[in-house]
Amino acid sequence: MQAVRALNDADVLFVMDKGADRADLVQVRQDICDRYIAGPYRLVATPDPPRVLDGPSYEDDVRAWHQQRVDIYQRLVATEVPDGGSGAFLVWGDPSLYDSTLRFVDEIVAQGAVDVEVDVEVIPGISAVQALAARHRVTLHGVGEPVRITTGRRLAAGDDAVGPGSDVVVMLDGRCAFTSIDPTDVDIFWGAYLGTDDEILVSGPLAEVADDIVRIRAEAKDAKGWMFDTYLLRRRGAAS
Repeated sequence: MQAVRALNDADVLFVMDKGADRADLVQVRQDICDRYIAGPYRLVATPDPPRVLDGPSYEDDVRAWHQQRVDIYQRLVATEVPDGGSGAFLVWGDPSLYDSTLRFVDEIVAQGAVDVEVDVEVIPGISAVQALAARHRVTLHGVGEPVRITTGRRLAAGDDAVGPGSDVVVMLDGRCAFTSIDPTDVDIFWGAYLGTDDEILVSGPLAEVADDIVRIRAEAKDAKGWMFDTYLLRRRGAAS
């Protein structure tokens, strides 16, 4: 209800448009606005600069992409938000997990290029991690044990081992990093397009279902043109 009130109070709503093959990412948010905003509203969809991550430094590539986003957000705030008004960025998922919207806003404020008083309020969404656990009806960790949230890139590099009593949630995995680890005694709880009508769920021993997930994932991505998936890796024998 807090989010519904914020949607109704905002003078303009911003979403990043990732192109025709991902038009449903914008459409889902527009459907939410149509359902919950009483009366007309302004929604500004702005082309999102593509992420180019083929340079010698992943961190430098990400920083360059972030700066493009900062420039766009700064322009939107300066030109689209009326004097004394408010604007809302509709973030896909939860801005606390592998999303840089808050960093962009902080950078805009730090640069001081926008001559407005910025009062930022964050209304958390449902993260893919929350939705994954709910749809598979599992907790994310054993009794009194930690859970680690990491990326596919780090898992593939061996930075985040799946050890007993230390479950691992993996996001931003475009290359099926779960195929690069020892599957012995490891279960996977995988979900794609979580919370949407196209949701796909697979779970089971990693050694038995890994190939199925790779195939299902590829087919779904070919059909939709994009893929958002998240999964939990759990080594059997850990306390639960």
